[in-house]
Amino acid sequence: MYSIAIDGPAGAGKSTIAKTIAKKLEFIYVDTGAMYRAMALYFIRNGIDPSDENAINAACADVHVGIAYENGAQQVLLNGENVTGLIRTEEVGNMASKTSAYPTVRATLLDLQRDLAKKADILMDGRDIGTNVLPDADLKIYLTASSEIRARRRYDELIEKGEKADLAQIEKDIIIRDKQDMERKIAPLKKAEDAVLVDSSDMTIEEVVECILEEFEKVK
Repeated sequence: MYSIAIDGPAGAGKSTIAKTIAKKLEFIYVDTGAMYRAMALYFIRNGIDPSDENAINAACADVHVGIAYENGAQQVLLNGENVTGLIRTEEVGNMASKTSAYPTVRATLLDLQRDLAKKADILMDGRDIGTNVLPDADLKIYLTASSEIRARRRYDELIEKGEKADLAQIEKDIIIRDKQDMERKIAPLKKAEDAVLVDSSDMTIEEVVECILEEFEKVK
C-alpha cells in the first residue's frame, strides 16, 4: 500500500490538487482539514471560546468525527450528521486554525487519520501530514503559493459562489492563519525534510498535478 502526504498553508490548492491526483491513482483521499473544520463547527455551535483551552478539551469528549465516501467523494460526519456542505465558511476556517493548535483536538483526530492509512492506498492533505501524521509516507509534497495568489484564488472562489468578498481582508486572514499554523507548539506547519517543494504560484492545476504524479513515479 502506498501513502502520499501533501502539506501546505491555507489556500495553496491542496484539496483540489489532492482530489485530482487521488482520482487518477485510484487512491482514497482524506482531507484532514475538513476533520478539523468539523470539530470547529461543533465548537461554534456550542458557543465555545477558542481561547478557552479547558472548555475545548472538555468538548472534545463529545465530538466524534467520521469519514464516509459517496460516489468516491469524501463526506465528513459530525456526530453522525453530514456537515460537508457547512464547513467551508471563513468563520469555521478561522475557528479551526485557532483550535487545531490544542493537543487534545489533534489527538482526537490523529488515531482516525492513521487508521485510515493502514487500510488502503491513501492520499492525505493537511498541515502536518508528512511531519507528524504519516512520517513514513512514500511521497511527501509541500505545496505552497504566495499569500497574494492564495487570497486571489479564495476571492474568486467566493465571488463565483455569489458571496461577498474583500480581497484585502482575505489576504490579511491568510497571513494571520499562516502565522498561527507555523508557530503553534504542537505539530506546526512546516516542510518535512524529505518533502518535495512545489510552488504553485505560477502553475495551473494541471501542471501541479503532473508535477506530483512525476514525483510519485520516482518512489513507486
